[in-house]
Amino acid sequence: MVGHNPALAKRAISDFSIHWAVRMTVPGLHCWRLLARHCVCIRSPLRRSVLVVCGAFLLFGIQGVSAQESRNPAEIAANLHHPDAAIRTDAQQQVRALGISLSPSQMELGSKLVDPDPRLRLILATEAYLAQDLSTQDILLQLTFHDDPRIRQLVVRAMSEESPDGTLRDRLIQLATFDPHPVVIAQARLALADWGMDVDQPKPASSAPKEIASAGNMAVPAAVPDSRSEQTGSVRPASFDSKTKTDDELRNVHTESIKTAELWQEPSTSGHSGLSFAVVPLERAGEPTDAMNSPLFVPSPEIGFQTESDSTSNAESETSSSLRPEVLQRPLIEPNDVFPDPSFEEPDDYLLAYPVEAPLGYSGPSGVLPEDYQKDGHFVPMEDRWRSGFPDWDRYDKDHPPVDDYPYVKGHWWDPYNQNVLKGDYPVIGQHTFFKLEAEALMVHEYRQLPIPTTPFESTVDPFQEEFFGDPNQYFTTNFLKVSFELFHGNAGFKPFDWLVRLTPVFNINYLSVQELGVVNPDVRRGTSRQDDFVALQEWFAEAKLADLSPDYDFVSIRAGQQPFTSDFRGFIFDDINRGVRLFGTRLANRDQFNLIFFDQTEKDTNSQLNTFFDDRNQNTLIANYYRQDFLYPGYTAQASIHYNRDGPDFQFDNNDFLARPDPAGSFKPHEVEAVYLGLAGEGHIGFLNISNAFYWALGEDSLNPIAGQAQDINAQMAALELSFDRDWVRFRSSFFYSSGDKDPYDRDAEGFDSILDNPNFAGGEFSFWQRQEIRLFGVGLVNRLSLVPDMRSSKFQGQSNFVNPGLILLNLGMDFEITPKLKLITNANYLEFDDTAVLEAFTFQDDIDETIGVDLSLGAEYRPLLSDNVVIEAGYAALIPGRGFKDLYGRTVPFTTANAHNIEADTLHAAFMQMILLY
Repeated sequence: MVGHNPALAKRAISDFSIHWAVRMTVPGLHCWRLLARHCVCIRSPLRRSVLVVCGAFLLFGIQGVSAQESRNPAEIAANLHHPDAAIRTDAQQQVRALGISLSPSQMELGSKLVDPDPRLRLILATEAYLAQDLSTQDILLQLTFHDDPRIRQLVVRAMSEESPDGTLRDRLIQLATFDPHPVVIAQARLALADWGMDVDQPKPASSAPKEIASAGNMAVPAAVPDSRSEQTGSVRPASFDSKTKTDDELRNVHTESIKTAELWQEPSTSGHSGLSFAVVPLERAGEPTDAMNSPLFVPSPEIGFQTESDSTSNAESETSSSLRPEVLQRPLIEPNDVFPDPSFEEPDDYLLAYPVEAPLGYSGPSGVLPEDYQKDGHFVPMEDRWRSGFPDWDRYDKDHPPVDDYPYVKGHWWDPYNQNVLKGDYPVIGQHTFFKLEAEALMVHEYRQLPIPTTPFESTVDPFQEEFFGDPNQYFTTNFLKVSFELFHGNAGFKPFDWLVRLTPVFNINYLSVQELGVVNPDVRRGTSRQDDFVALQEWFAEAKLADLSPDYDFVSIRAGQQPFTSDFRGFIFDDINRGVRLFGTRLANRDQFNLIFFDQTEKDTNSQLNTFFDDRNQNTLIANYYRQDFLYPGYTAQASIHYNRDGPDFQFDNNDFLARPDPAGSFKPHEVEAVYLGLAGEGHIGFLNISNAFYWALGEDSLNPIAGQAQDINAQMAALELSFDRDWVRFRSSFFYSSGDKDPYDRDAEGFDSILDNPNFAGGEFSFWQRQEIRLFGVGLVNRLSLVPDMRSSKFQGQSNFVNPGLILLNLGMDFEITPKLKLITNANYLEFDDTAVLEAFTFQDDIDETIGVDLSLGAEYRPLLSDNVVIEAGYAALIPGRGFKDLYGRTVPFTTANAHNIEADTLHAAFMQMILLY
């Protein structure tokens, strides 16, 4: 019959939608059954098809919604008040799909009742959802009768934000008087105080307790059903009608409530430990309520009201009360005060004295001026937060021995290992100005063998000596003592400095003893030894932060003065302390670092290599570099740099009366060297493999090269690569170094690579014979001290860069052994050869010089007895086994005959050193 009536078919579809909304929990069974029943009754194929398609779409929609709504409705209600806006929006859409509409006031109430505790948030959201047809005030009033005191606390806080409505005010007065939980009482009194009500303002009538019906431990007014909440099953309190009481009515209520008594008791020792503040309402004077029968409250004859039934037990009560401390005999909260007054509050004339204990380490006197003073016993100002005290504690009962790692160490001014105000652990002025004192002593003793030419045309130590190269034995010692004074403003190591000032005076004394004349000075009358000393203000600079670039402590700062700087990871191009201006900082949360620095270099002392005070070097250097951490791979840092060096024409003799500029090699005419270095470098690891790499390309011009005797266009390259990996306590290393050599010194192209002022830590570093020693060749250094490049200039520190040199190829194998945490061994084997010997042949007027330099073997040890850098002892031994090219330069023929002229021999050269670093 339905199929013959289109109106009935439409109604069937409508019934289908209603049926789906009502039976959402089992949509599949009922929807398919209803759809099949109506489709069979429709005879028209077209109408039946339309109905089936519509039903299918509705069914898929129902299943999707049902999947979403299969969650707990309480969870959806909880999401209505979630702090995340996206989750709240999704929950509102799900509620609308149920056909429920929440008013803005209810949503506003839900946002006020949001609590970090998920359980409480769920309860509040469920209550607001079930009371969907009530107003905000009605919901608030209903929730004040919740069993959970935390719920009541949240509701009282929400009520305090509403306008002081009469009904809400009445309920707050009841909560402030009769609620069994002390925190709810305090919250209610604070809310009344926020509304401007004091203790003299009206309270509920004395009949209020009579209307109270016991509900657990909480007093709940008798309630009657409300017509607006029949559908949800909610109950409205009868005493909370929409009519607001007038002030006169409230005063009458307050007058009648005088008969209501408040009893303050401490909890039974058998039920709880400690004190608990509670308010117990009485229905009538002398008629205790059910709450008084709770085991949490013990009647006391000395407080509250005493009934006739209590008079029989006065003697027993007096006996029990005499056993209680005095503090428990007093009312714990004054009944007529909005704010609780705990009984343990000290008198006004007593100030709590917090125990002042000594801080750890050596803190020195405080530099914080007091800005606050103690006003009462609740707050003790301790303004110097850096010097917080610690109690005395000897953890192992050994009286804090200095050699043990010991907690709670008492400080001394001479103790650099623990906290000390002299090394910047405590501020000296205010909270952010620190002072750091550093003292370092470096003592170096070195025994070495180097090729030393004799002076056969002048004088020799041995009158029968005929060889060109004499006794190679030398002894050298140098000792530095430096003291650094640093004053900076910031938060120690927690963020970049706001400003900084640093001064570092250095004293040096050195001594050299050789076995041939003309070595310590061209004047042979000076003998074979030399002692010298020098004092310099090595560092003096000021630093200031210009700006903060991000909230991640990214910054840009400027530093001006004589300062240290190393331009790359291994010191291949520039590593020096000199006067300059530096702009530096970080970006992207310290992932990127950048430097821009300009040096106007000063002259250096010859024997100590310290800076002179005001002697200008006539050399300027500009360096810019940029570092990127985690470049292409986490743990690998890449660097791009550009160096510009201009070394002007100059004529200079060093302190030992040797010619330093221009180089004593060919043309002694002052000349200018101008070069630009383009470089890429990297340092870090890719997986288990440690990588260090560098490539530099030098371009520029030399106005008059001494060896070539003409102007030169500079075009030279340098490359270095080190690969290593760690296996347990051993590191295996392999290195390669290349610096191009000049193939023809007379073609106006200078192709031999040279640095500005290098100090490389590569392929053995200071332990390597080739790097540590200065091997002289006819007035210039084949290789200079602490350098890799055979640049053939007079001195690395005072000479000019020379790009007409033989270059170098180095292959290295090495292993580092962590024997103990205190002892480390470093071993290296280097194979050395010249890249091209054309320059050497032109300089020595000698043909067919071989390219092989030899093999450099070294062994080094580093010992840290205190497991820190305060005491470091280093010792090393190295040997250079000459190759054919080294023998061609420094070998000799014994006996010298025409037939034996090509049988050139050279002894293995040895070197050993020991040095100690003492750091304070």
